[in-house]
Order: sequence, then C-alpha cells, then structure tokens
Amino acid sequence: MALEVTPVHRNLHQRVTFFYLEFEDLFLVIGLAAVMSVTGRFLDRELYGVPLNLVLQWGIPILSVPVLMLFKYGKPRGYLRDLFTWHAKPHIYCGLEADRMLTKEFLK
Repeated sequence: MALEVTPVHRNLHQRVTFFYLEFEDLFLVIGLAAVMSVTGRFLDRELYGVPLNLVLQWGIPILSVPVLMLFKYGKPRGYLRDLFTWHAKPHIYCGLEADRMLTKEFLK
C-alpha cells in the first residue's frame, strides 16, 4: 500500500487579499453596505433619475473599495484595525500633568 502525499503550503506569512484589500477590511465594506442600505430605505429621493436608495446601497460600498485601496497603499498589515483601536482608546499626552481625580485631601 503506497503512502499518499498531499502538498502543504508553507508560506504562512502571505497576506490574504481580495481586490488588494485584506480580509478584515472587507468587513468594513460589508458593514458600510449594511448601514447605507438601512439609510437608503428612509430616503425617497432621486439622484439624476436614479433612486437614491440604490446609489447608497450599491454606489457607496463599490466606491469605498478603491478609496480603501488608495488609503492603504504602502501601509503595513492590519493598519486599519490599528487605526480604529488607536482612535478608540483614551490618550495620555503628558505624564507630568496634574491629577484631576483627587484635588483635595480625602482624610484630614
């Protein structure tokens, strides 16, 4: 009985990309499409003869892909996730700043 051999890809550091975007970045595009879909249902208007809900549902997510491609050009892996976490965390700009919590003695 012969031993069956299957090829194993050893390049684990290769970036998984789709349309030159990382897999995590496509969650942003899908989330943007969902938000624009909900927003488009409330607007009953037209833009050059095209209903605005179709422009929001399809146009904004499709245009966000090239914008993200240009924004992320030359940036390291996971840049968008790191950017969001940096903006979400509180920042300490100076370690010598006076403490705002206790301005008077607690016990006398």
